[in-house]
Formats: sequence, structure tokens, C-alpha cells
Amino acid sequence: MAEIGPIWASDIRRHHQIVVEAYTPLVAAAPKGGIKVTRDLAYGAHPRQRLDVFQPENADRAPIVIFVHGGAFVRGAKSLNGEIYDNVLYYFARHGLVGINVEFRLAPESVFPGGAEDVGLAVEWARGNALNYGGASERLFLIGHSAGGSHVATYAFDPNVDAKPGPEVAGLIIISGRMRADVHPDNPNADAVKTYFGDDPSLYEIRSPVNYADQCRLPTLVAIAEYENPYLDVYGAELFYRMSMARKRAPRFIQVARHNHTSIVAHLNTADESFGLELLDFIKNAGR
Repeated sequence: MAEIGPIWASDIRRHHQIVVEAYTPLVAAAPKGGIKVTRDLAYGAHPRQRLDVFQPENADRAPIVIFVHGGAFVRGAKSLNGEIYDNVLYYFARHGLVGINVEFRLAPESVFPGGAEDVGLAVEWARGNALNYGGASERLFLIGHSAGGSHVATYAFDPNVDAKPGPEVAGLIIISGRMRADVHPDNPNADAVKTYFGDDPSLYEIRSPVNYADQCRLPTLVAIAEYENPYLDVYGAELFYRMSMARKRAPRFIQVARHNHTSIVAHLNTADESFGLELLDFIKNAGR
């Protein structure tokens, strides 16, 4: 990780695979006892509108964490290889929370604001089914990573999108999220951004969720990695700034040292708990 950190952006695809291969055996070896996993539950009609529930033993009205994966809008899955991304929900379940791992429709089949609409459907499912899995229907926390962070932010911020969070959403965690629709030449995912947000550049500004961040009053934690995909650290800082200017109390902001765009979530449920404990503390104290 130390070696590829400073050169992360020079070959994101290759470095992403190195991280996945490095962390897979670590998260595979983590304790999973006492956690019941129910997989591929439908929250919509599309084959990708599926979710997995991670239920701790004896859970009773526990807070619910809903995780939305990344993949540059055009790829990705709720479980990359049976371990990565599952590790995020296992971590929360090990600490007594109910975890929901969401898969969503991809571009070009589903374009803006399809991802936010899927987040809204998953929230509706969680609210309606929480008690069946030991969860608290009135205390849902949304976590979005990368493109998933964009979908969560659009759902929570954008007044032009019909899907809106209700009082059951208690907080947001945006991790390495794409807060701006940009197609800069040095954005390695520019083509994917165009595929999701559309061919008309004049729409990119009004479709960028960061522009509506000042309208959201939900407790929020913004996290970026020390070694990010181009611009995502800047967009995370902009999100923090805009929310801070609009509130009496600034959101939490964390730069996760020594981690990159992939390892910032891939390392959860390993011996490195510095970031995980911050997330748990935010959930515990959100709204206080």
C-alpha cells in the first residue's frame, strides 16, 4: 500500500486489483460467527435491484447501515469476490448494527438519476422490513463509496430528484464520493461519467450533488483517502466546505491516512480499526 500510494492515479485499474488481492485474505479470515446473512433479496423488479442483509445475533431494534458500492457508474457489484464489500457490512454487524449491502442498476441501462432512485427504493425496503431483521426502521444510515457516494448524495441533496429521504434516515456517510459530474481529460473515469450523467455538458453542473449540499441538514460524515482518484479528494473537501458554511455545526471530515480509493473500504473488518471506530462513533452520536 505504501508503494502504490503516491502513484495510485497512474494506473487505477491495476492498483485497485492489487488492493483487492491484498485485502481479500485478511477480510476472509475475520470472525463471522453470530452473523446471519440473507442474500439477494429483491427491493425492485430489475435483476440488479437486490440486497444482502447482515443480521447480528440477538439484534433488537439496532441501527441499520445501508452500504452502496462504487464502480464508476458502469460496473461493480455488492460483493466483488465474496469478501470485498461484504467486509464493510460484517464489520458493522460485528458491532451490533444491522448491515444492508445494496446492488443497483448500472449505466448505460440506468442513467441519471437512476442510482439515486435505487437508493430510495432500498431505503423504502429497509424501512418496511427492518423489524424482520432486528433493525430499527427509524434509524437508517446511508454509506456511499465512490459512485455509490454520488448516488447517496443525489438522493439526499438534489431537490430536482423525486426520491427523497424521510425522517427514518438518521445520517449520511460519503466516502470518496464523486460529488461533481466532470469529464476532465485527466479523469480516468470520464467516459463512465458521461455514460451516466449524459452527453450534454451543460447539464453536468445542475446534476452535481455538491451544488445542493447546503440544503441538507442530515448529520454527515465526509471521508477521503490520502491517495485518491483524481479530483475526488477536492470534491470531498468542497462538500465539507459547502455544508459547513450552511450549518451551525460542521459535518465530520476525515482524511484516512495511508489508504487509497479502494483500501479506504477494503480494509474495514481487519486489525486496522482507526477509520472503522470513527464510523461507529459517528453513528452512535449522530443527532446529539
